[in-house]
Amino acid sequence: MNEQQSASAASSCAVPTSSFVSRRIVLSTFGSFGDIHPYVALALELKARGHRPVIATSEIYREKTDALGLELHPVRPVVPSYDEPDVIAPLIEKMMDARTGTEEVFKTFIIPHLRDTYDDLLAAVRGADLFVTHPLTIPGPSVAERTGVRWVSSVLAPGSMLSIYDPPVPPQFPPLHRVMMLHPAVGRALMSLGKWKWGAMWKALNRLRADVGLAPSNAHPLFEGQHSPTLVLALFSRVLADPQPDWPPRTLVTGFPFYDRRDRAGDDVDTASEGNNLSPALADFLDAGEPPVIFTLGSSAIWVAKDFYRESIAAARALGRRALLLIGHERNRPAEPLPAGVAAFEYAPYGEVLPRACVVVHQGGVGTTGQALRAGRPALVVPFSHDQFDNGARVARLGCGRMLARGRYNAASATRELRAILDNETYHMAATEIGRRVQAEDGTRAACDAIEEVLGRA
Repeated sequence: MNEQQSASAASSCAVPTSSFVSRRIVLSTFGSFGDIHPYVALALELKARGHRPVIATSEIYREKTDALGLELHPVRPVVPSYDEPDVIAPLIEKMMDARTGTEEVFKTFIIPHLRDTYDDLLAAVRGADLFVTHPLTIPGPSVAERTGVRWVSSVLAPGSMLSIYDPPVPPQFPPLHRVMMLHPAVGRALMSLGKWKWGAMWKALNRLRADVGLAPSNAHPLFEGQHSPTLVLALFSRVLADPQPDWPPRTLVTGFPFYDRRDRAGDDVDTASEGNNLSPALADFLDAGEPPVIFTLGSSAIWVAKDFYRESIAAARALGRRALLLIGHERNRPAEPLPAGVAAFEYAPYGEVLPRACVVVHQGGVGTTGQALRAGRPALVVPFSHDQFDNGARVARLGCGRMLARGRYNAASATRELRAILDNETYHMAATEIGRRVQAEDGTRAACDAIEEVLGRA
């Protein structure tokens, strides 16, 4: 879709139908906060418009949905909760390996549970008017085909589009991106190799389809098969990627749908409102001095942080900068007393703390990346695995940050990279401009308008 087509699609999606009829809309997703929060944002907006949204996802997020008055339909596989660190940490360690982590996700959580996921999604969409799928809900398109429910697909990051014209940076071997950029034919050949490598997923899905009475699919579930012919919601900002010739024809780039509350019992913030949600201690720290360097690892990489926060403290001290550590879990709190000018908190709403940083150091998950871009602050991206390498490379290409792979991150390298950012005003200027552009978007509204436009055609 070119720019003119994209603008036309956005315009055509701006006619909401919520004032006429309330619809049951099932939003399926799977993964970490970066995978859950965009759909929470959509569900809250759809509910405000009078619809009946249902989030079909892991049971571990019920505390979040209950706090917000949203309906959750549990979908297998069962995954460990935040309160089981000794169980979840070893799993995440395997899944965060740069070379084998993505394959481990599918081997552990996706392929063995295809039938369970299918059955749970089938129950979730019973009586639904619309079904929205996430890239990891592999049986979702088959559920839509079996039930006839109207289907919209979504992606959260540009890398999920798997374009030969704008190829992703593979975590297994990042330099391969430069090879794919030589010519679209090279990218096409490597994408074909990828389909072959992931052939087991295709075969497993077709076995499931045979079991439930569906014909074999000729579309690879990780490539073209994940996309709906009705509408593909690209739930990220145009600053990260422009539409490409090989994207699905009905793709709408909406902008990021933002939501950033943890919604855990005992949090001393108002989980349902925007603004003024910092704990008093954190607010006092931010008010007490110059903007700090903020170090965070999102909601997955925190389980494999290891020496990240200790090395980060050393880097901040070498730079003579204050530091805010968002450690995610008490297991990451440094054993030794924190130096003056350094504070550590488990969690804070990114929308409120990141704008108060001088630089943000983060793992490159698309949710954290979007929040850092909106904050208008330069970033040092430290990717572990999955789409984090691609997101980090895009931040670097925008000129508003740099990237340093996790395996090379230590006090000395972090100091060097942060000094390069802090001493070069162009990073700050680029980040400010990118922040202005992201803030001007309303991904939640654009996506919900598009959903209502599809419902209006039903």
